Amino acid sequence: MTEPLYDRLSRELARHLPMHMPGHKRNAALAPYLRGLRADLDITEIEGYDNLHAPEGILLEGMERAARLWGAAASYYLVGGSTAGILAGIRALTRPGDKVILQRGSHLSVYHGVALCGLVPAYLYPPRVPGFDAWGSVAPALLHEALAAHPDARLLVLTCPGYEGILSDLPALVRMAHQAGLRVLVDAAHGAHLGLAEGFPAGAVAAGADIVVHSLHKTLPAHTQTGLAHALTPEIGAALAEQLDLFQTSSPSYLLMASIDGCLRLLAEEGEKLFAHWRQALDAFAQEAASLRRLRILRGQAAPDLIWGMDPGKIHISCAGTDITGHALMDTLRRQHGIELEAAGPDSALAMTGMGDSADTLLRLARALAAIDARLADAPPRGELPLARPQAVCPPGEALAAPFDLVPMAQAEGLVCAEYAVLYPPGAPLAVPGERLTGQVLAQIDGATLLKTRSKHAPDRIAVMR
Repeated sequence: MTEPLYDRLSRELARHLPMHMPGHKRNAALAPYLRGLRADLDITEIEGYDNLHAPEGILLEGMERAARLWGAAASYYLVGGSTAGILAGIRALTRPGDKVILQRGSHLSVYHGVALCGLVPAYLYPPRVPGFDAWGSVAPALLHEALAAHPDARLLVLTCPGYEGILSDLPALVRMAHQAGLRVLVDAAHGAHLGLAEGFPAGAVAAGADIVVHSLHKTLPAHTQTGLAHALTPEIGAALAEQLDLFQTSSPSYLLMASIDGCLRLLAEEGEKLFAHWRQALDAFAQEAASLRRLRILRGQAAPDLIWGMDPGKIHISCAGTDITGHALMDTLRRQHGIELEAAGPDSALAMTGMGDSADTLLRLARALAAIDARLADAPPRGELPLARPQAVCPPGEALAAPFDLVPMAQAEGLVCAEYAVLYPPGAPLAVPGERLTGQVLAQIDGATLLKTRSKHAPDRIAVMR
């Protein structure tokens, strides 16, 4: 086994004069930010440090370690986040014009892959979980209906776990798709920690998906923007690697790759102990939060007809039926308790935990919630707009390539959308290019926290096809 990449960078670089990129020349004394961000370890591909796009040494060894940990035939480093893996994975498993079945709540990167590859989407609409602003599980019966309605589909894209930690029965769904002749890509960006230790559910790789994409940084001890893409077979791995060459930078950060390498080694050497500590912290939170009177923590057993399973690492808090909104709850935790949550909606707020949490940090959250809970009063339900199911007039890629105009929202009803209107977080579109804008769709867009493409500087307008 070679030494950790971080150790090699720390030990070897000072011995050589860098007459190569980057321009700071590892001179961290130039500025405080260079020193703080470890510019002394920031290199390009030089002798002895391998090459992300043609790994033969220390990077290849790390990728092989990842494949062993998760049980994949081949695994690859991602330095462009899960987005790079999703784009590459979709392109590796499809050809232009193919039909793809995907969850409507998929991340924007999935939609970008569909448009970029010239695919035709067909959507799965799982049920919404009342009071939690969340999609429920994809039931096998729902997929069965989609497969019957779209026998020409070639790819199934599933998001599991979802942003809020809700799981679907992946083994059953993957088996159904394979029997129907579809390949399966799982966006498991939020599930890199699953399947690695007792106390946490099984993961997407074990379910037999053709390609699985993980964000390491979301739950595991790795820097932001790091991830892994896993392939079921060597043949799929080769196709995936070819596409990763297109979607990942030719100048990858060795600081990010050292973080991936360090995370993988830590999991291999101390993962059992660290996962046990994390699980104990989650159990301590659950015990403390059991006394909440009005706030509710999402648990699968509370809605067994909507939720197949849950990732215990997500703490999703409902304030439905109280006199506080999810946004107000998030703000109160920030201002009064110094706790910053991941996201909030009208009826709920989301706390993400990770391996770096402890019983102390999670008990602090539980006690803050208890203090807020004690001051809450009952209130009538706020109600939720029925989720719109817009009609697709043309594929997203075609709509994005067409001429467009920016029109006021009030005048857009009946026109065909030419941009993404994305609820952010979690990054799921309310409107997709090529779909007709109905009053219901526009009502959901109105007032939402949006990330938009073409009209991002005109929040009261939306792009429509001419």
